[in-house]
Amino acid sequence: MNEEFVSRNFKSDNVSSVCDPIMAAINAANSGSAPAYGGDDFTRKLQTVASDVFGTEVAIFPVTTGTAANALALSQCVPPYGAVYCHETAHIVTDECSAPEFFTGGAKLIGFPAADGKIRPEQVAAAVAYAVDMGVHHVKPGAVSLSQATEWGTVYELGEVSALAATAKRLGLPVHMDGARFANALVHLGCTPAEATWQSGVDILSLGATKNGALCAEAVVFFDPARARDFERRRKRAGHLWSKQRFVSAQLLAYLEHGLWLDNARHANAMASLLAEGLSHVPGASLLQSVDANEVFVALPEATVAALERQEFAFYRWPLSAPPAGVAIRLVTSYATPRAHVDEFLAAAHSHART
Repeated sequence: MNEEFVSRNFKSDNVSSVCDPIMAAINAANSGSAPAYGGDDFTRKLQTVASDVFGTEVAIFPVTTGTAANALALSQCVPPYGAVYCHETAHIVTDECSAPEFFTGGAKLIGFPAADGKIRPEQVAAAVAYAVDMGVHHVKPGAVSLSQATEWGTVYELGEVSALAATAKRLGLPVHMDGARFANALVHLGCTPAEATWQSGVDILSLGATKNGALCAEAVVFFDPARARDFERRRKRAGHLWSKQRFVSAQLLAYLEHGLWLDNARHANAMASLLAEGLSHVPGASLLQSVDANEVFVALPEATVAALERQEFAFYRWPLSAPPAGVAIRLVTSYATPRAHVDEFLAAAHSHART
């Protein structure tokens, strides 16, 4: 691909560079010696900062991948003979190479269909009722997992999270939130981190930072520290306790402490909104979902898509079981997406749609 245009990449927010404040934090941590395996000042401070950010005492455990955060979080609350109820396209179902099943020791992921990516309380209730009716022959209900933002770029409103969590609690199930793009969802909601999580009934959060400007920093956040009993051993056994933990914790501190995570997400969301608005005026274009965070799903005529690819814009053609007229593509923006790249994409889409 032409080097000049390689940065016009809308495939994922994972393709972006590390943002300057986080790289500066890593460099600042790279001075002298420090206790290993999380005994350092950065990791200790992270516990305090995270509790301040979420407005309650939390137990936070840094890891370096979202897969590790999700799989280990679920393994803490779901037995090998248990079920995790989630959306059928949740990242834990489609993109983690059965890591949740592996780390839980065999739990079953049961995915529900929903066109907007958001599962409903009645789906959970029906699945649990079926499990109870089947007794020992079926997996035991174990947890509910929701993605915020979802795999379709939509965001659960606070009332939707609360209703889902209320049903889960009534049925004795903990609620896990896959927050790989939690900051993007939070910006959309315009609420506090507390309101978006534990005050709405979320028990465990997989907090993502890598997609939003970090190098390799995710975390498992327990809103009741008692739920985290022996989690440090589970993390160690899985190979996700870094000996030089300070470099992961320093990233998360820079991310959370002065609002960097929200500033980065705000820009990413704004660029996605600009894309969506512009595409709504492109002949033959059809937005497939509401654009709540930093992902845009749109159907365009094949000729337009092929022309954009020839012009070396990078994005994914998105597989759908019931494809719309044209070709579905996914466009993802990040904290580093320049306005100029959005404008260039829209100009090209308009130009090719007219030919």
